[in-house]
Amino acid sequence: MKKQSLFAVLLLCAALTGCKQTAGEQAQVPVYLDTTKGIEERIEDALQRMTLTEKINVIHAQSKFSSAGVKRLGFPDFWTDDGPHGVRPDVLWDEWEQAGQTNDSCVAFPALTCLAATWNPDLGRLYGHSLGEEALYRGKNMILGPGVNIYRTPLGGRNFEYMGEDPYLASRMVVPYVQGMQALGVASCVKHYCLNNDEEYRHQVNVIVSDRALREIYLPAFEAAVTEGHAWGIMGAYNLYKDQHNCHNQYTLNQILKTDWGFDGVVVSDWGGTHDLDQAVKNGLDMEFGTWTDGLTMGATNAYDNYFLSRQYERAIREGRYTTKELDEKVRRVLRLFFRTTMNRERPYGMLCSEAHYDAAHQIAHEGIVLLQNEGNLLPIDVEKAKRILVVGENAVKMMTVGGGSSSLKAQHEISPLQGLRDRLAGKVEVDYARGYVGDVGGSYNGVTTGQDLREERSAGELIAEAVAKAEGADYVVIFGGLNKSDYQDCEGHDRRSMDLPYAQDSLITALAAANPRTIYVNISGNAVTMPWKAQVPAIVQGWFIGSEAGYALASVLVGDVCPSGKLPFTWPNSLQEVGAHALGAFPGTWREGTGIIDEEYKEGIYVGYRWADRQQLTPCFAFGHGLSYTTFEISDLRASRKTTSDGNMSFTVNVRNTGDREGAEVVQLYIHDVESSVERPYKELKAFQKVSLKPGESRDVTLTIDRRALSFWDEENGDWKAEPGDFVALVGNASDNLPCQVQFALK
Repeated sequence: MKKQSLFAVLLLCAALTGCKQTAGEQAQVPVYLDTTKGIEERIEDALQRMTLTEKINVIHAQSKFSSAGVKRLGFPDFWTDDGPHGVRPDVLWDEWEQAGQTNDSCVAFPALTCLAATWNPDLGRLYGHSLGEEALYRGKNMILGPGVNIYRTPLGGRNFEYMGEDPYLASRMVVPYVQGMQALGVASCVKHYCLNNDEEYRHQVNVIVSDRALREIYLPAFEAAVTEGHAWGIMGAYNLYKDQHNCHNQYTLNQILKTDWGFDGVVVSDWGGTHDLDQAVKNGLDMEFGTWTDGLTMGATNAYDNYFLSRQYERAIREGRYTTKELDEKVRRVLRLFFRTTMNRERPYGMLCSEAHYDAAHQIAHEGIVLLQNEGNLLPIDVEKAKRILVVGENAVKMMTVGGGSSSLKAQHEISPLQGLRDRLAGKVEVDYARGYVGDVGGSYNGVTTGQDLREERSAGELIAEAVAKAEGADYVVIFGGLNKSDYQDCEGHDRRSMDLPYAQDSLITALAAANPRTIYVNISGNAVTMPWKAQVPAIVQGWFIGSEAGYALASVLVGDVCPSGKLPFTWPNSLQEVGAHALGAFPGTWREGTGIIDEEYKEGIYVGYRWADRQQLTPCFAFGHGLSYTTFEISDLRASRKTTSDGNMSFTVNVRNTGDREGAEVVQLYIHDVESSVERPYKELKAFQKVSLKPGESRDVTLTIDRRALSFWDEENGDWKAEPGDFVALVGNASDNLPCQVQFALK
């Protein structure tokens, strides 16, 4: 018989018999799965062909960011990478240091606080799609993001990676992000599930929170990502809930995620977040990453064999301590992930650093930039009349794409605010610069360097004196200050130590405002900061960390090429004492005697952000949903589709008119007030919004729709959502503190 004919017969035999191996056997020929079957049938087909060792291999990492496929059955290895703001540069197989590649630069997209500040779900889809294309080109099958943990305190180190304080806003923004990415066959791994609101001692914090606060505040964005976005991955958080780590938690994973919400994807551990074999087996974890490698902790030789879900799990099964029931369920989920990603033959090739991606980054950035204050209409800068503009501040030149933890990127380019203004105003206006203050002069993270040398020998007093002297003759002074992505600023691993601006910036801003009344302050951060000089600075802009196109996007807003339309995704308090968690002494928790555990009770319950401000009748520095424009809008004529409803479904129509002299966009926000309830409820809660763009003089009716869930609270006694019959009020406006339109209706 000819060699070719013999090989064909062997292939046919393999296909018919499955060529099932026992441990230690060497496959003689590849086994091809029946591709005519549906995915669920193919999963069961593959599962019954896999050996115990092969099953174990697919549920844990084999390198820093990859897990094994099943080569004998044609499943390639599975590659993850950090997001959520860009595709992280490649590291060595078993070290956090850079692999030294020259083709792993990326577009740095704006941080997710900026995306949330756009209040534009269409941009969420654009964001996910653009990032997914970059991931495809780089050979990544899963992006570890987006993050949707709630902004509970301005001290949260990773707040810049999340989508603000409101569960409804975060829900509406995360769903299209997930859908946009996964439409390309790249899995989204939504993180960090759940209650991940601390960075300091994050492996040891045990959160104590009411079921109602859990369901109403901290879970809705995850729920929407799963039930509406159909996310294929969820990453467990480092912290504990009910004394179980959230990477293997009976309550959050088995009960809520997989049973209540019907999640059919994979639960991925955060890197080093697995702590116990029995809990890892039984409490919902599907894929283990990061434990006992040379990154988070020093480990043993052959570190990946020492994972909880690796050789010790295999030995435990062989010894009869576990059956394969739990293992097979994990493998089913992993195989389903394979068929959605690596085995999806319809996936496009993707692209890297394309013009379209830079355009997307720019659009998201300029729609998310928030004009907080504009006394005397100082902004936009009058380019025709200005002769000299002074730019001040380290954040005007410091690259922000490097650092901050796992979101650190190797951007193909990053336009600084100073460069952006100089490029925009070249040949028209002189743009001078003064350092003003010294913050972080370093510029490297895990081997990625910015190439900047920001060392400074002059004292703080000398720097302020120079800036003031230059400011006295300038037509405008633009200060770029705020935080950076260094430890104890906006950075993974540590929370902020204070809400105040670091590096003596308050003194600088105060001196410049006194020297020049045409002073503009641009705050670069993912968190709120105190502003004791607010009354002296006429124009204040929130600039976020906005990635590759930062300088161009900021310049386009400052000079008026773009009309600002961003709205705050969190309440900006005047001080920490206006934040529920701090006012009640509920942050950062207390050490449990005799243990290595910190118990942190969320004493403020459901009263987070504007809910707390309403309850305490506080006037924050800037309200949730606040954001000004270079034009003006009138919102009027609110009508309800009916006065009563039995199913909770209601529509509200309002007229929005651009009463200014330039085109702009307004965000119409609808909040619901429950007039009388059997339980204590916030005065109002956001339940619908829509962004609408209008030309000068143009008006448009905007219809906002709610359902029964919008009228409901979590009934702790019955463990379900409950909407009580009675009167409700819809409040509509353009910020949580500016809701001029109201209409009452009843739920029968």
